[in-house]
Amino acid sequence: MTTLALPRPSWLAVRSPDAWLAAAAFAAFSLAVLVRHTALIEPDDLAYRASILALVHGHLTLSTAEYDRLTQVAQWVQLPNGRWISEKNPGYPFFAAPFQLVGLLRLAPLVYGALGCIGLYAGGRRFAGRTGGLWAVLLYLGTGSALVFAWRATMPTFTDASLVAGGTGALLWTFLADDASPRRRALVGLAAFASLEAATSMRYTDGIVLLVAVAAALVVRAPGWRWHLLSVGAFAALVATFDKVVYGGFAKTGYASGEITFSTGAIVPNLEHMPRHLLLAMPTIALAAAAVVWIALRRVRREVLAGAFLAACWAGVFALYLAYDWTVRMSQGDATVHVVRFYAPALGAVALLAGWLVRRLRAWTPLVVLAAVVAFAAVSYPELATGGLGGPPPGGAMLGR
Repeated sequence: MTTLALPRPSWLAVRSPDAWLAAAAFAAFSLAVLVRHTALIEPDDLAYRASILALVHGHLTLSTAEYDRLTQVAQWVQLPNGRWISEKNPGYPFFAAPFQLVGLLRLAPLVYGALGCIGLYAGGRRFAGRTGGLWAVLLYLGTGSALVFAWRATMPTFTDASLVAGGTGALLWTFLADDASPRRRALVGLAAFASLEAATSMRYTDGIVLLVAVAAALVVRAPGWRWHLLSVGAFAALVATFDKVVYGGFAKTGYASGEITFSTGAIVPNLEHMPRHLLLAMPTIALAAAAVVWIALRRVRREVLAGAFLAACWAGVFALYLAYDWTVRMSQGDATVHVVRFYAPALGAVALLAGWLVRRLRAWTPLVVLAAVVAFAAVSYPELATGGLGGPPPGGAMLGR
């Protein structure tokens, strides 16, 4: 009978050579991100950067006079009380502001990316075996999508995707680590949910993965599961209270009614055009799809349950945005970098599934796959980074003191 190879009860297993290889891969990834000069390639960059700078100056919202002192700002809205705020979810500026305060904003996505890789490494080892964690990290970092969004520090995309990835991996570890103490599993599970909640504060649609995690917790009932669900309830109450205080309603955001829409009519047009964008930016989805089929055919209960959890996280994100009306128009052109960012939160689950597959390939095949992934990322990264809707002129959104 085929069983999963479980490492000894060490969550990080930092003494393993594959842990150091994963760290080296992340260092190379960070270098590739930082050596390229930053650029703002769409209005969203301006909206988030203005929010970050405003928060650094002690402002969550701005008066009209303060707002008028901003330059190069987009996608801000006036609240009923007359004050101004970005229409974007307010979570990311809180996570980015500490880095802006010390002049190291470009490190923000990389720091959260490192946390995401730790979760992927831990979950990958439990799911796929000893080198499964290494492969999960390599396949997460080795895409043009990961590179280009880690490069865009004024956007939350890589940060929230990494928090989703880390939370997914840590929760997978919690579900599978039968040989670890109940206390450790409970604490890791709590950290996993905190990571998913943090991601949801940046992009409310990441709540799809959070809901899948809640459902999985109810099914598996790993140690501490009641505390995990309590943390989700507390988070939901906090978000509702924030929206009520700031936007004037428990379910309101900065977006105007009807500005963000989803419909079944968008599914077929998106299916016609989105696959080519997704395969360019994250080709590992092909490996992940093959892994889902293989896991189903093997019918090893432990693998099937873990694979179903990851596939549900992936499918939830993709299904939601295949119904997104905005991408119907945008996906018909060459604006790949703009349309694939909505799908980035699925990268962690995709990498874990793809890592499981590569872990089971024979002989030199895994190295061939790795070479192909890295080569594809090297080609797609600069292509994605030079795309855009027309960036602003040099300089930045500045808030006068």
